[in-house]
Amino acid sequence: MTRSTRPAMGALFYFVGAILMALYFTFAAVQGEYGVFRRAEIDAEARLLQAQLDVLDTKVARMENLTRRLSDGYLDLDLLDERARDVLGMVRSDEIVVTR
Repeated sequence: MTRSTRPAMGALFYFVGAILMALYFTFAAVQGEYGVFRRAEIDAEARLLQAQLDVLDTKVARMENLTRRLSDGYLDLDLLDERARDVLGMVRSDEIVVTR
């Protein structure tokens, strides 16, 4: 008896299935919801948000300094005089006013 030498279909399906699964997982690792590209987007967004936070921290520190300087425990008379004249729209008689 002679036997024909044709490839086994089971082995072919196995290798095709393995290659397809490898391609799917590679695609998911790069493009997926938790992939490399999404990670790069998140890192860029984190840097942007950190820069915005630094700007806000600077503004908060400035406001805290001004608030402390106008508090009862530490009163900066020059700052108080400046703010009062700015709010009331008044100037002293020895000042020169320059307008635009």
